[in-house]
Amino acid sequence: MGAAAGGAVLAGSAQAAPAQAAPRGARRVLRAPALAPGDRVRVVSPGSTPDPTNMARGIEILRSWGLKVELGKHVFTRYGYLAGTDAERLADLNAALNDPGIRAVFAARGGYGTQRIVDRIDVSGLRRDPRVVVGFSDITSIHGKLWRETGMATFYGPMVNWNDSRTGPESAEALRSAVMTTAPVTITRDPAETAASVVVPGRASGPLLGGCLTLISTSLGAGDAPDFDDAILFFEDVDEAPYSIDMMLTELRRVGVLRRVAGVVIGQITNSVGEPGEWDAASVLKDRLYDLGVPVLGGLRLGHGDGQLTVPLGARATIDAEAGTLTVEAGVRPR
Repeated sequence: MGAAAGGAVLAGSAQAAPAQAAPRGARRVLRAPALAPGDRVRVVSPGSTPDPTNMARGIEILRSWGLKVELGKHVFTRYGYLAGTDAERLADLNAALNDPGIRAVFAARGGYGTQRIVDRIDVSGLRRDPRVVVGFSDITSIHGKLWRETGMATFYGPMVNWNDSRTGPESAEALRSAVMTTAPVTITRDPAETAASVVVPGRASGPLLGGCLTLISTSLGAGDAPDFDDAILFFEDVDEAPYSIDMMLTELRRVGVLRRVAGVVIGQITNSVGEPGEWDAASVLKDRLYDLGVPVLGGLRLGHGDGQLTVPLGARATIDAEAGTLTVEAGVRPR
C-alpha cells in the first residue's frame, strides 16, 4: 500500500494478507414479488422535502417502466428541515408499507428525519405481504429496521428526487433491473472511486447489510441496528472528513461489530476532504480495516457519488476482493 499522506505508514498496511472467511449460516430472506408494468407504487418522504423538478423527472422514469406512481400526502410538505411533522411523515410511510394494493415504496429523498420516526414503523403488513422498498442515505434506518423486524430484502439505490447529471441511464437501468427482474446483481470495483485502492484479497459470503456509515454509527444500540454477525458489511458516506470516517469505524471496532463480520465492501466515499499532510479517506480505511482478517473490497459505485448503482440489502452476497466483484442474489422473487 505504501505510505499515507504526510509520510506516515499505516499500521498493518505493508502487506494485506488474503483473508478467507469460514462458511456462514443464512437467515431466511423474505422477498417481495418483482415489480411489473401496471403495479401501483407509492413515493413518500420519510426525511427531508424533495425538489419538485427533480421529483418530476424521477416519476417520469418510474412511469416509463409501466408503473403507476402515487404520492404520499405529505411528500412536498415543509416543516423546518423535515417533510412534515413526525406524525405526518410516519403516517405516509406506514400507509405505504401496509396498503395491500401498493407493490413498492420509493423514498422521495433522504436528508434527515428517518431516525425520528423509525421506531414507530408498522411492519405488520410486510410479514404477510412484502413489497419492494427503495432508498439510500437517511433511508438506511428503514432498511435496518425492516431487516431486523421481518428479514425482508430491500434496495439501496437512487431515490425519486432524480438528478440526471449524477444518476444517468446506467443508474436508471440498474434500479429497474434490481426491482423488476430476478437476475442477481453484480457490482464491479471502479478504479476511479475514492476507496478503489482499499482491498484485502479473499472471498466471503453472507447477507449484505449496511448503508450510510453515519446512519449505521448513530443507530448502534437502537431498534434499527441490524445484527451484523457473519454479514457482509456495506458502507458509504458523503461530506465526511477522513477523521470523521475514522471515528465512526473506530466506534464499530470498539463495540465489536467489525470483529464479527464476514467481509466488508465500501461504496462511494464522496467529498471526503481532510487537512493538508493528513491521511486521506483511503488511508483511513486501510488503517481501520486491514487488520480485521476478512476480505475487504472498496471502490463500488454504491452511494452518493456519480453513476450510483442499486444493490439488494439482506440478500446473500459474495465478495471476491481480488477479482473486484460483489455478487448479490436477487432481492425479489418471481411473481
